[in-house]
Amino acid sequence: METLIPVINKLQDVFNTVGSETIQLPQIVVIGSQSSGKSSVLESLVGRDFLPRGSGIVTRRPLVLQLIHISKTEIENRKQESGDGETLDEWGKFLHTKNKLYTDFEDIRQEIEKETERMTGNNKGISADPINLKIYSQNVVNLTLVDLPGITKVPVGDQPEDIEQQIKELCAKYISNPNSIILSVTAANTDMATSESLALAREVDPEGRRTLAVVTKLDLMDAGTDAMEVLCGHVIPVKLGIIGVVNRSQADINVKKSMADCLKDEASFLQRKYPSIANRNGSPHLAKTLNRLLMHHIRDCLPELKTRVNVLIAQFQSLLSSFGEPVEDKGQLLLQIITRFAAAYCNTIEGTAKNIETTELCGGARICYIFHETFGRTLESVDPLGGLTTLDVLTAIRNATGPRPSLFVPEISFELLVKRQIRRLEEPSLRCVELVHEEMQRIIQHCGTQQEMLRFPKLHERIVDVVTQLLRRRLPPTNSMVENLVSIELAYINTKHPDFAEAHSVHKTAVEDTQERRMVAKEGTPAKVPLPEVLDNKENKVMPLPANNGTRWISSWVKSNRIEMLVADESAERGTAASRPSSAPGSAVQSPVHQKKGLNLLPEVPTQTPMRKLSAREQRDCNVIERLIKAYFLIVRKGIQDSVPKAIMHFLVNYVKDNLQSELVSQLYKKEEISMLLDESEHIAARRKEGHEMLQALQRASHIIGEIREIHLW
Repeated sequence: METLIPVINKLQDVFNTVGSETIQLPQIVVIGSQSSGKSSVLESLVGRDFLPRGSGIVTRRPLVLQLIHISKTEIENRKQESGDGETLDEWGKFLHTKNKLYTDFEDIRQEIEKETERMTGNNKGISADPINLKIYSQNVVNLTLVDLPGITKVPVGDQPEDIEQQIKELCAKYISNPNSIILSVTAANTDMATSESLALAREVDPEGRRTLAVVTKLDLMDAGTDAMEVLCGHVIPVKLGIIGVVNRSQADINVKKSMADCLKDEASFLQRKYPSIANRNGSPHLAKTLNRLLMHHIRDCLPELKTRVNVLIAQFQSLLSSFGEPVEDKGQLLLQIITRFAAAYCNTIEGTAKNIETTELCGGARICYIFHETFGRTLESVDPLGGLTTLDVLTAIRNATGPRPSLFVPEISFELLVKRQIRRLEEPSLRCVELVHEEMQRIIQHCGTQQEMLRFPKLHERIVDVVTQLLRRRLPPTNSMVENLVSIELAYINTKHPDFAEAHSVHKTAVEDTQERRMVAKEGTPAKVPLPEVLDNKENKVMPLPANNGTRWISSWVKSNRIEMLVADESAERGTAASRPSSAPGSAVQSPVHQKKGLNLLPEVPTQTPMRKLSAREQRDCNVIERLIKAYFLIVRKGIQDSVPKAIMHFLVNYVKDNLQSELVSQLYKKEEISMLLDESEHIAARRKEGHEMLQALQRASHIIGEIREIHLW
């Protein structure tokens, strides 16, 4: 079981080389208030005076101290000699000075001070970067300890204002490791109930299962008092126990009293002051206890540690695999990347990609949404008669008659007005093209998150540029096709369309009305025949009626109305003409000059049809035109809604899918550019190097752990 601590020390060495904190190794973390005697405790464990001393915060960086016991046989076998020819029996090594050996412990102290000032300066600030020190001696037990800065309350000198918070956060970082044993140091001449170190330990270890308390300065307690209650655990219960020690006095340090003599004085004091518990206290007992606790703790942590190492090995192997191996055949790799990108792009459109998004629509699904939700609903929201008033319809009818009054409603008025409405479908159709183009551009970034794209940023940039240019070239022909679809509808108003039954309905009814009105006119009885309904108001659909030859359906209907008007309203028109006021709406009043001369001039001609109540005939004309416009507009809108997505798919989406790979190859696979395109990202190269080093460290750690046999654990 003694081999367990050296195993942890080896693992510590392995992971120190890569600076990794991914493995939480078992270790003893020493915490305590400033001047609580932490340094003296550590020096008593080593048996040497080697730590910096002074006022204020002396320990300003974590000191990872590995004590390695070597036997006399090992010393003789090593045959390592110093410069003066003497055989080495104790020495130290720092990680940052590589293989340099320190045989003088005064040199070790100076190196610690020098390395501390190198990172923290002279302003008494602290740093979380640790100093790693190994001490080889036949006078130590195998231990791994971490000495942390002393907890302070008030900043002094040039210390930052939040120095207390910095130290507490640093201590919490180390003692939060579940594989650590907390060595809480408290001076005996202070109140244990107010111990900062015990309070900090209790935050991360509330049950005290991995906390060992050390009470220092037992010889400095007030006369008439002792620490018996504290050492017996009656004041502060700690699961791992409480051990009291006697520190070296400043006078002993000044006269350079040997550590062996100090240990004898400590044993004498404990035997005299605490005879019943003297054998359970003191620095030698503390060293043995720590050694035993650490070995048992390592034994308990080792299975989980082995599992953790194996899991990390698998993770780093996968990470390195994603980074790829160094490029050998760049031409072949370039073709592979282009092929994979083109396949990923097309699969995203088709919905067969490996990594399907679950948080948002993308690719083909988004294009489908644009076609049938965005574009479809926009067209459905377009009012067939939007922007078209009854006055506009009446004006169009009158303008289409020319200089001669017409007995019939001219068909050209219907064509002009329905074309005006059809043109309103062009803008949303072009907007649909724009939205699909934006989504096709967006797919590039979705496919560009592949590790290969991150690995070769210049290649990624060129791929984005090539696809963007391809999409941009396809935009004009797609827009032109969509514009042509609308222009085709404007070029020929097909009133014989199979779905356009409105005309046949009006014509058939108009013929019947004409016969009835003629009969009424002969009898001299005015009759009011209602306009036949051509739309089913409930279903909002055109009622199917038999087809009729000819295209003069509007003229037929108007002719029947003219006959009725000539017979029934002729006398009324003549009667009202004589009495009509000269200043009717839309007309101008005669000037005084004209009145004096006796001239009866016509009123001024209005530029627009005056606002007035329409006659029954005008209202019927406008209603028929509006209903015909609506019926034909719905037919055209239905066709546009179907043909625009098809045009976009053919001219833009499918074209890009079919030609993407060949376009990328022709633009990128050029001998003079291959090397430049496959220049690896510095970030990826650095991460591969770090990952490779970490993988090697983990594999060495797995090998070290694997050397332990079950018999060593018990």
